[in-house]
Amino acid sequence: MARLRWTSGGVLPDGGETSMSEPIFKSIFGSAWDDLPPVIRKHYANRPYTNDKVIVEGILDTMCGGPIKAFSWLFWLLGGIPPHTEQNVPVTVNFDSARDTKAFHFNRIFHFKRVKPYCFRSRMIQIKGNDVVEIMRFGIGWRMNYVWEDGRVKLKHKGYMANLFGHSIPVPLTIFMGEGYAEEIPVDDDHFDMFVHMTHPWWGKFYEYRGRFKVIKEA
Repeated sequence: MARLRWTSGGVLPDGGETSMSEPIFKSIFGSAWDDLPPVIRKHYANRPYTNDKVIVEGILDTMCGGPIKAFSWLFWLLGGIPPHTEQNVPVTVNFDSARDTKAFHFNRIFHFKRVKPYCFRSRMIQIKGNDVVEIMRFGIGWRMNYVWEDGRVKLKHKGYMANLFGHSIPVPLTIFMGEGYAEEIPVDDDHFDMFVHMTHPWWGKFYEYRGRFKVIKEA
């Protein structure tokens, strides 16, 4: 079984395919990049090894059930997806680059009504082509295929990974955590709709957040 090397700079064995002068996601979307609507290209405009920043703001509805609700205290502790059910939650997302890495950083802030602002941070690293891993706190990663299909961005589940002694290895969490899936749908030049959900053969859809974002700062 091949092992992938994770470093602080997000470098994997094949070195990725991203040119330093082009957006991180250009090689991930491949030939579809030139056909992407303006709002999606703004969303993914960050270049590697820079201080590029894109900011979006929106309103989300969140739904939490199944194992995440049962172990919500653990998810609060781990700083992963917010284990909370609420409607009309203001959310700010900073998409950040950094001088020492080619990773694409998601810094999300959920402004819930009765709990303090919740920060959910992760970073995405290209493995090869449209094969991407989103690394969360403590080195757990969600692996996915990133595609432009049917007029929208789709994130298709490929399993989970963990960082062990500087290498990533597949871990059989799908049987416990189910499968992740997400879509981003362009609305106009500045807005896009999105949803993320997790499903399991036993519990069905047990986690979701969905809503609309506006790009308020471009890289």
